[in-house]
Amino acid sequence: MSARPFPVPGRPAVPDGPATRRRRRLGAAALTVVAALTLAACGSRPSEQAATSTEPIVIGISLPLTGDFSQPGGEAKRGYEVWQKQVNAKGGLLGRQVQLKIVDDASSQDTVVSDYTKLITQDKVDLVLGTFSSLLNYPASAVAEKNQMVYVEPAGGAPNMFTRGFKFLFFAQPATAPHQADVFVNYIKTLPADQRPKTAAYPTQDDPFAAPVIESMEKQLTGLGVKTVYSQTYPADTTNFQSIASQLSAKKPDLIAQGAVFEDGVGLVRSLKQLDYSPKMLFQTSAPSNAGQYSSAIGTANTEGVFYTVSWSQDAKTPQNAEFVSDYQAAYKGADPAEDAADAFATAQVLQAAVTKVGSIDQAKIRDWLHANEVQTILGPLSWTATGEPRGQFLLAQWQSNKVQVVAPAEVATTETVVNPKPDWK
Repeated sequence: MSARPFPVPGRPAVPDGPATRRRRRLGAAALTVVAALTLAACGSRPSEQAATSTEPIVIGISLPLTGDFSQPGGEAKRGYEVWQKQVNAKGGLLGRQVQLKIVDDASSQDTVVSDYTKLITQDKVDLVLGTFSSLLNYPASAVAEKNQMVYVEPAGGAPNMFTRGFKFLFFAQPATAPHQADVFVNYIKTLPADQRPKTAAYPTQDDPFAAPVIESMEKQLTGLGVKTVYSQTYPADTTNFQSIASQLSAKKPDLIAQGAVFEDGVGLVRSLKQLDYSPKMLFQTSAPSNAGQYSSAIGTANTEGVFYTVSWSQDAKTPQNAEFVSDYQAAYKGADPAEDAADAFATAQVLQAAVTKVGSIDQAKIRDWLHANEVQTILGPLSWTATGEPRGQFLLAQWQSNKVQVVAPAEVATTETVVNPKPDWK
């Protein structure tokens, strides 16, 4: 997602090197975009084949299968492949079987640029789907935009993604990073005054997605009268959280809201547990969404009451969701899908819907159809602004009895119970 500070079941060992450049600020990513636009060929787009062709439709994808983002990258690959199996079993896309050409970008901005440039201009794939993280999607989407290829991404909600005036970019989640905190803040607003947090701490990783979530939350909660007692950003390659945990323990905030990707979320919980400091409320961004890997890493009992926002619910009654969960479990030895797999599946659903409705792989027609229409996915209905920013809202999830429950909004909640305050560590 550098050697990791602890083993995580089911995740491959990660080679040293990419951690030193992982999740650079988007200012640095902009430099990579310049390279992307230089490398990308201007005139080569895959020629459109007739729907009656017997040749497969080839979809090019670069994913971080090694390096810092290997865990979510691997889940995204699973999500894409479950979708591929389903669509091919039903006759394919435009009557043609779907072939996924997946390459490994090794969690590197330079490599992801080279990958999409080659997929589009040399391999001449028919369609493309996005990679994982804002850091990688930022330059990758520039390659697609230069080549006028529709680019639907499963994970890349940093605000700078949508300020470039791109026309072929679509983010297949309900909302962008600055709006991810809204549903948690709205929950806080519903609490009686004596149950609201009075003080809060905001440690966050220097990550282009996590940081805007926490910045938005701090601003909104400050407006509600919640006093900030700690607000610091730590480097993406931080592995020792003892110092941060000690500062938090000394200040004893009612709420800790952490911008955590995965290992850092686990690392902070472990350090707080060692110090025997348990806040009344704990919110983390992406870390708790990593299903069984999160609960295994911090201990099942210690997940109880942890809040996070999520794009998808395993129990949702959305179209194809039960089929997705069943097929995923069948393919991966009964394991429950992670959110990243569901997001990738939904991303492919978006592209499938547009191609089917348009009746061809004409990129401009696909782009125009997506800008004008709503798509039903396992995440729920998705629609977009002119810049590709989605118009929906996230779900507020909470770990309860070793199971994830959606607790808000009320119309899609899977339980009426909310654990508050969070129990002490076990």
